Amino acid sequence: MKAAPFAYVRPPTLDDVLGELAGGDGKVLAGGQSLVPVLAMRLGRPATLVDVTAVPELTEHGPDARSGYRVAAAVRQRVVEHDPAARDVPLIAMAMPFVGHRELRSRGTVCGSLAHADPAAELPAVACCLDAQVEVSGPGGARTVPAKEFVTGAMTTTAGPEDVVTAVTFPAARPGDGFGFAEIARRHGDFALAGVVCRVHVADSGAVRSAVLTGFGISDRAVTRDVSTLLAAGGSEEELRPATTELAAEMVDTGGDTHGSTGYRRRLFAVLAARELSRALRRAREGRTTA
Repeated sequence: MKAAPFAYVRPPTLDDVLGELAGGDGKVLAGGQSLVPVLAMRLGRPATLVDVTAVPELTEHGPDARSGYRVAAAVRQRVVEHDPAARDVPLIAMAMPFVGHRELRSRGTVCGSLAHADPAAELPAVACCLDAQVEVSGPGGARTVPAKEFVTGAMTTTAGPEDVVTAVTFPAARPGDGFGFAEIARRHGDFALAGVVCRVHVADSGAVRSAVLTGFGISDRAVTRDVSTLLAAGGSEEELRPATTELAAEMVDTGGDTHGSTGYRRRLFAVLAARELSRALRRAREGRTTA
């Protein structure tokens, strides 16, 4: 199919972008890797596409004064993937190779993935696990929303039709942090049937201070849980499997489809969660030992 007719504008300032979005019949265009298929299938029929790539402040990326890594709305995923400063957020490097394919990452944007809010997408799950902060501008001014509160359902966020996601800030890793990431997809680059992102923080003694696990592809949005108690009895994959199996029964509520039943996704999630939590704990402790 072909997209329904639309107007196209490329404003030079953020105020002009917001002016074009006033009325709610416009749609933000940054990378377009999710938007263009939606237009082609006529699942979306905006009157105007508002291209934000000419706004200077929306092309910025790099270390943030709040000890994090900030990515503005028009920054390509491929740019972030190869930015040395992004190494301060190890989960970005771990997840980015699984985001679509290289060609898609060359056009797609980090903030665009967050705004699209696909339940099986990697970057929203990373943002939730790290408690990243999403910056949104709209008619009421600018606001910052925690990533865990930003996505409210499948393809649905707290950003309204007159809003634009301007940036996201990922917190930098601290000494004692360890991370894990894994997903299962039909083919590399496809959306995940089930995936996990985890962050573990340990004290100098190696004792677990905190542990967070986020699942994606398992519900209508990324689901995050505090799993510190799971690691209290031991940190090996075998020791964790009973607990992650119980956790899968709670967290995985997506319906079955031609690619896998709910039960199959629960088994995938339980295995991935136990493996990656164990790896994250080991990496956290090894980092403390090295330091």
